[in-house]
Amino acid sequence: MSGRKSYKKGDKIAGMSVLAEVGRGAASVIYLVQDPKTKQIWALKHVIRATKKDQRFIDQTEQEHFVGSKFDDPLIRGVSRFIKNRSLMTLKEVYLLLEYVDGVSLEMDQPDSLVETLNIFKLSAQALSHMHEKGFVHADIKPNNIIVVEDGIKIIDLGQSCTVGFVKERIQGTPDYIAPEQVHRRPITGKTDIYNLGATMYWVLTGRHIPTALPKGDSLVGSLDDQFIEKPTPIHEFRKGIPPRLEELIMACVEVDPDKRPADMAVVADRLDLIHAQLLADANRAQGVSVVEDDDEDERITA
Repeated sequence: MSGRKSYKKGDKIAGMSVLAEVGRGAASVIYLVQDPKTKQIWALKHVIRATKKDQRFIDQTEQEHFVGSKFDDPLIRGVSRFIKNRSLMTLKEVYLLLEYVDGVSLEMDQPDSLVETLNIFKLSAQALSHMHEKGFVHADIKPNNIIVVEDGIKIIDLGQSCTVGFVKERIQGTPDYIAPEQVHRRPITGKTDIYNLGATMYWVLTGRHIPTALPKGDSLVGSLDDQFIEKPTPIHEFRKGIPPRLEELIMACVEVDPDKRPADMAVVADRLDLIHAQLLADANRAQGVSVVEDDDEDERITA
């Protein structure tokens, strides 16, 4: 958005007071803003339609509002208002008022312990399962779209989200995490998010990306046939101590054939929950902590 108007601290935008600029995209700027009446802090996405090519960014922002307004889940970033600004009947710019999320993306910082990492994976799967139950697919899950906050995670960026079974007119997704059906422009389903999440988990645990149908910087030549997609290297070859059940689950999530992936995201969430619980129990035992259950509540006692 070089050369386009920017707002600075103290300016008013869409009725909000600008506190700071916190991010920029291809055609958007994200501001930290405050409602002058309620004093509530929000994030405000401002998208300008400078050329016809910018229309897709307008469309994605409107889609983010449409999809985000369907959820009331603490694990999914909330959306509040979508504002259009027209000039002589031409849509000039839009504003999207979003829940302010105070955290760091999984791409920028990963937990030190496998237990914490598994908790993030589990919560992400639970959030996506909720989306699927409502009839929507995120379609762009990647480490940058999972924000780790003090009390858990937030799934963000619903601009590429769509209804279950939707066939997109063009390829959308992030090359290092994109599912084969996204590249081939086949129906987008919950299995697509399973693949995207699997690719995300693989990267977090290994620091490496799985081979996809759309490698970064490569053309589509030779990749439109699924048989040319190389199988990922087993996780344990890069990182020791990974529970076999976790590796098996992740490798199943990134199967090229959607039918070979887990049945749905609820299954993925349940398996991650079980693995996380086992890891947590093992960690407690290693630290000399046992769990005693009674009729009222679980009580942890240090041995």
